[in-house]
Amino acid sequence: QVQLVESGGGLVQAGGSLSLSCLVSGRALSDYYMGWSRQAPGKEREFVAAINWSGSATYYTDAMKGRFTISRDNGKNMVYLQMNSLKPEDTAVYYCAADRSLIRVSDRRPSADYWGQGTQVTVSL
Repeated sequence: QVQLVESGGGLVQAGGSLSLSCLVSGRALSDYYMGWSRQAPGKEREFVAAINWSGSATYYTDAMKGRFTISRDNGKNMVYLQMNSLKPEDTAVYYCAADRSLIRVSDRRPSADYWGQGTQVTVSL
């Protein structure tokens, strides 16, 4: 069982930055890929970024490459998403996810076993 708690969302102007955090707890955490997904109003949840246990491999959807950076600090059981050059279309609820399968975390419509409660990110013009 894995528990995930996100924080760090908020309101930011277009072009600004936000950093999201995800506190991870549970057993055998080294078995899990971690990821971030988002869901905008009226849209399906979509993959944003993922990272392996060691942090040596990261994965992004094309729209986020160069703007978003995923990282993790295993000593603190934390996963982060640094978001730069934010656009109004980045407005969404952002979710932290965990799964033993990279595919389930990073699929176009992710289906990870574990999810956090989400944190709202709103980007204004």
